[in-house]
Amino acid sequence: MEAAEAMGMTYWQAMRRVIIPQTYRVILPPVGNEFIALIKDTALVSTIAMVELMRTADQLFNASFNITVLGLAACIYLLFTTVFTFLFEHLEEKVGAYEVR
Repeated sequence: MEAAEAMGMTYWQAMRRVIIPQTYRVILPPVGNEFIALIKDTALVSTIAMVELMRTADQLFNASFNITVLGLAACIYLLFTTVFTFLFEHLEEKVGAYEVR
């Protein structure tokens, strides 16, 4: 910030051009991990009577005793976590979050 101010940048210019771009590298990995954990933990939400994928699959299974419904729900969770894992890995690679210096 001091270097940006020494170059004559205003506070907002320094934030937009210097500070915020540096934070992307640091903040992207933990945000990606939290996002993926959130997808995995949505089944816990069903305990407070909120309808979501696993609760709906469980209700369908209880109504029809067809195990393929639970397998399909598991495949959807696997698909979501896999897609977002690769997406965040690509973003982390792109911004150089773990670059070797």
